[in-house]
Parts: sequence; C-alpha cells; structure tokens
Amino acid sequence: MSARTFIFLLAVVAITTIGFVNTDAIAASPSDTNQQADANAKPPFRLAIAGLVHGHVTGLLKDIPHRKDITLVGIAEPDAKLAADYAMRYHIPQSIIYTDLNKMLDETKPQAVVIYTSTFDHLQVVQTCAAHHIDAMMEKPLAVSIEHAAAMAEAAKKGNIHVLVNYYTTWEPANTLMRDTIIEQKAIGEIRKIVFYKGHSGPKEIGCSPEFLNWLTDPNLNGGGALFDFGCYGANMATWFLNNQKPLSVTAVTRQTKPDIYPKVDDDATVIITYPKAQVIIMASWSWPYGRDDIEIYGTTGSIKTLDGRNVILRIDGKPEQEIAAKPIESPYSDSLTYLAAIVNGGIKPQELASLENNTIVTEILCAARRSAQSQSTIQLR
Repeated sequence: MSARTFIFLLAVVAITTIGFVNTDAIAASPSDTNQQADANAKPPFRLAIAGLVHGHVTGLLKDIPHRKDITLVGIAEPDAKLAADYAMRYHIPQSIIYTDLNKMLDETKPQAVVIYTSTFDHLQVVQTCAAHHIDAMMEKPLAVSIEHAAAMAEAAKKGNIHVLVNYYTTWEPANTLMRDTIIEQKAIGEIRKIVFYKGHSGPKEIGCSPEFLNWLTDPNLNGGGALFDFGCYGANMATWFLNNQKPLSVTAVTRQTKPDIYPKVDDDATVIITYPKAQVIIMASWSWPYGRDDIEIYGTTGSIKTLDGRNVILRIDGKPEQEIAAKPIESPYSDSLTYLAAIVNGGIKPQELASLENNTIVTEILCAARRSAQSQSTIQLR
C-alpha cells in the first residue's frame, strides 16, 4: 500500500466516524449550493400560541415540527398543568412556555399569535396583541357578542394589526370552486337559496378533551352551543358567497335534544337568514348521526352542491349533472399558517373568509339568531 493510499483511507475513516460531512453538499455543484443558501437565507416565521384549551391546537402542534418555514417561539397558557401535559405530549421545550401572555410576547417577540382560547377570551388576547402591535389569528368564531367584536375592531385599528379568523372550510378547494362557479362564471344565475348542513354527533360523543368541553358547553364562554360552534360556518360562507351583504332579518330555533349531556346550551339549531333576493338556511347540530359538511346553492338557472372538500356537482337546467373536481388552492392561500405569514410579511391582503369585515357580519348573524331563539321571534337587522 502506498503512502498516498494509506493517508486517503485514514481520512475516510475519520470522516465516517465523526459524521460531519454532508455527501449531498459534496456532490452539489456551486450553483446548487448557492440556490440552497438563498433558500435557507430567509429565517422561519416566528409564531406564538395564546391558549391551549381549544382542541384544534393539537393539529397545529402536530404540523409545526414538519415545517421549515415556521418556528414556534412561545406558548402562553395560564393553566400550568395543562401546559405541562402538552409539553410532554408534543415534546415542547419548557423554556418557551409561559403562564403570562404579556411576558411571553415581550420575551419571545413573535411576528404573529394564533389564539386557541375560549371564544370569550378572544377579546382580551386581541387587545394584548394590539398593545404589542402583533397580528393575531383566532379559531372561529370571532366573538361571543357584537360588543366584543366591536372592541376587537377598535383594538386592531389602534394597534395597527390584522385580526383574522381561521375556519377549516377556508382551505377546502371545493368551496373556492363553488364561489368561482357562481360569482365569476355566473353559472347558475342569481343566487336564490343556500343551504348548509354543519356539525357532528356532539363534542362529548366524538371525544373532545375535558378542557375543550369545559368552555364549549358554557353559554358565556362559547356564546351558545351548536348555534355558535357550527352556525358560524354557514354565516361565514354565506357572507362570502353574497359579497359581504348584510341580511335583512334572522329567524332561529334552537333545541336541547340531549339535555342530560348539554344542560346549559343548545345542541341543535336551525337558522333562516333573509336577504333582498336570497334566503340562507343553516342547520347546525351536535345531534347528527354522523358528521355533516354539505353546501347546496340554488340559482335562477341551476344549482351546485358539495360532495366533499374537493368535489362538487353542478346542475344546469336542461343539462345532465356534471361532477367537477377542484384544483388544489395555490400558496399562500392553501393553509392557515402560510396565509398568516404572507399577510404579516406584506405579501397579500386579508382574504375575505378570514377578514374582520366578514366576521363582524357573522357575529351580527349569530347574535341575532341567539336573540331570535330566546324571544321566539324574527330579528330585523335593517
């Protein structure tokens, strides 16, 4: 063995043992390396969480470790035991967990906050974020009352922040396809009736966590039961389909079909919303025999309805039904976190479904429906 060969073998052994060498980097050309450097130059978006009592936070905590564009810098949860449970379950460093929201914002300096508190607590979190000039996105719905919604709008204006509302339906391609078909293409003529079927067999029945159930079934913390939990989806989508029109009136009937399980709140609601040329019917329930997430829209010349989150059926008078598959929604409108980061970074303007304007109207509809059910009368809005 020559001296040169011996030295080469020693080098290989040393490299293999230490494990520092990236073989991909060795094989890459200079241009590949430069492109990789450019891609890695932009630091990940700094995100913080306010609250852990909303069950949808579990999806976020599962998603973030797999993303290179977002980093979780802080969590504020006043219940230390709950925070510790989440930290253990999702391998979250204790160093980023706080019991005080103000302290967390001061020390971690996030670019935006996602809110997973009760609906009632949305106002306090938004006001705190506004004082720190930090944008916020909450889980639906916006507020428990018109007064809370107005206070959040005032705080947002004063703090010059975006206040956004996240609905999972916003990111379903079928819903975007429906709006493009009826608004841009005017394929079914003028809208006359929209029907929403929303809900499931009940939060306890499907296994919601105790901390989630605790406020979800409290009329003060949630605003209501199924009416607010699932009625908000229909109100949000209807407002979108009808270009932010405010309704003329709202009539609602709520029931307690399972008072032994949900003694304080409604578990079934039917809402009729009247517009100058259209009617919207929302059937929101915790009493469906299975999950429902269906939309039917009827116009002057045809109809369109969802089959699932990606497929719709279009029917035009005198023509056979046509099943249409929606194309994937393009980034940054494809998911809530990419969308939030794009807004904060100034790349896009708030999308209508998540906007404060839309969701203020949603709050007016939900509160009118609550009053209607309580008074057993139609509530006139204008």
